[in-house]
Amino acid sequence: MPSISHLSKRLFVGRPLTSGQLGETLLPIRIALPIFSSDALSSVAYATQEIVLVLSIAGLGYYHYTPWLALAVVTLMAAVVFSYRRTVHAYPSGGGDYEVAQTNFGERAGVTVAAALLTDYIVTVAVSVAAGVEAITSAVPSLLPSRTAIAVGLVLVITLLNLRGVRESGKAFALPTYAFIAAIFSLIILGFFQYSAGHLHQAPSAGWQPATVKKESGLLLVFLLLRAFASGCTALTGVEAIANGVPAFQKPKSTNAARTLLLMGSISVAMFAGITALTLKTHVHYAELHQGFKPIPGVDFSKQKTVLAQVGTSVFGGHSVAFYFLQTVTAAILVLAANTAYNGFPVLASVLARDRYLPRQLHTRGDRLVYSNGIVLLATFACLLLWYFKASTTQLIELYIVGVFISFTTSQLGMVRHWTRHLKTETDPKKRRTMKSSRIIQGFGGCFTGLVLVVQLGTKFVHGAWIAVTAIIIFFVLMRGVRRHYDRVSVELIPSEDEDMLPSRNHAIVLVSKIHKPTLRALAYARATRPSTLVALTVQVDEDETRALQEEWERRGIPVPLVSLDSPYREITRPILAYVRNIRRESPRDVVTVYLPEYVVGRWWEHLLHNQSALRLKTRLLYTPGVMVTSVPWQLSSSSRLPDPVEGPPPAQLGARWGITATTPPVEPTPPARTGGQV
Repeated sequence: MPSISHLSKRLFVGRPLTSGQLGETLLPIRIALPIFSSDALSSVAYATQEIVLVLSIAGLGYYHYTPWLALAVVTLMAAVVFSYRRTVHAYPSGGGDYEVAQTNFGERAGVTVAAALLTDYIVTVAVSVAAGVEAITSAVPSLLPSRTAIAVGLVLVITLLNLRGVRESGKAFALPTYAFIAAIFSLIILGFFQYSAGHLHQAPSAGWQPATVKKESGLLLVFLLLRAFASGCTALTGVEAIANGVPAFQKPKSTNAARTLLLMGSISVAMFAGITALTLKTHVHYAELHQGFKPIPGVDFSKQKTVLAQVGTSVFGGHSVAFYFLQTVTAAILVLAANTAYNGFPVLASVLARDRYLPRQLHTRGDRLVYSNGIVLLATFACLLLWYFKASTTQLIELYIVGVFISFTTSQLGMVRHWTRHLKTETDPKKRRTMKSSRIIQGFGGCFTGLVLVVQLGTKFVHGAWIAVTAIIIFFVLMRGVRRHYDRVSVELIPSEDEDMLPSRNHAIVLVSKIHKPTLRALAYARATRPSTLVALTVQVDEDETRALQEEWERRGIPVPLVSLDSPYREITRPILAYVRNIRRESPRDVVTVYLPEYVVGRWWEHLLHNQSALRLKTRLLYTPGVMVTSVPWQLSSSSRLPDPVEGPPPAQLGARWGITATTPPVEPTPPARTGGQV
């Protein structure tokens, strides 16, 4: 009968899939879009707000820069989307930015980009879930004290959905994503219809005025606009996920990934531009609380709504079903934006494990043909981040987008180098024109994303971005260390041309504490292997017990010499190690096989009562060159409580259940070729 843990796993994760079913898990565009684009699409919910927030520092008079900043963000987004459409064709293996940097700039650049992306994926999960929880607690303030627990719970739910498989998680996340797209486009279409008809209402904050207005000019104005532009570039987050997830698409993989990128970019640009335009038309005002507004009777400025919520109030009405639907799907998409990282992180970790920068366990797929180890690792890091920052969006947002803009910049500049290298050998005029135009656009994108990165680091470093930078450095050092370890092991394992893999002789040692069934089984098994020499070894801790053992040994006529080692300090491990090492010194080309009789038990507390000496000795022997350790199991009755997780209970247990006793015919032991003497 399957164990409870096995049944629980199947209940939550689902039945295992064979490797031949991998094709069934590949994604069509309609499912890939919500899976890989939820982060990028959700960013439009707050990208305009980030621009307005920065401009409010200087005063409402600077809002007229908003359209130009939005146009700059849209232009950069178009360049980045174009760049990644080229990347998925040039590097379709799923390495994305890491592979571009590794190929064009070398190992250090590749590992740096990989470290930045891993960090950004972890932060994306934490920020997205925290933002969603913030929307929930805004609607239900009584849940505010439990926001950390709610956030961790949501991460676990998303983790379980992803462990069930990419296709299953896509189906679960498709409806909220498409509902969010429908709600935003309904808002934009209805808003512009009302504006053209002259019926568009102003936002609730239209009459608010900042308490102080700063006159920015010269370099300060340039810095302000650069900071507002950099903040608005949060709309670009998540664009890179498709380039890292090309293997998950249906064939033709690169073509479908490029089409999904174009669709995602078009939808994001349209929603971002529409929300920004309605923000200006409804005269939305938004500022950080510490800036304050001029006192207005009856207005509580500490409860200002988000920019999107204010636009929704103007268009749909503050208490309409459409407004609450907009808020609900916005909260849902903010939480589900974390799913983009769940598809990017495990695939990238698998590629890094393949290249020996991360543990090999991250390279293999789990029962449901997903990289389950990577999914669990991502969830663990995200939960720790949420717990440490108490699910505070304000604190977590300072860690955000630093990593992704490192990858943006390096990837696009890497593609410039990629085209430059290929132009040297390409002779087709049409292809050369395409390469040159791609190089110009990607060079433009790389320069501007680099500018955003510099501004973000300059304005956010002391406020929390240093944590993200530190995490990137730690990942970089760890990955380089893992690679050095694997390289060192590979060199050690390379056999020489004249190496003889067959040892000269095999000296077998059976460890004996007393004569019982496990000991006799170990002796019979050791004899059946026909070793060059065979001895039974015991350690004399109590002289009377050792004498009794020797007498019974002789009385039974066991045809194996019994060697007794004296231990005046009552140690067991050290005398045995000394004996084994002495054999190795005398015959370095020989091997020593140590047979350890061990109990197989079924209850957790029985593990504390048995096999402790064997475990300690086995651990020490494993570090001794030329020594093989063989465990000879003896199943106690309680071990029948441990059924095989796949095949079910062993035959003996099934026979006992039906009143049938299974017997094993005795095997006549083969005398050893040579036997050792006592020492």
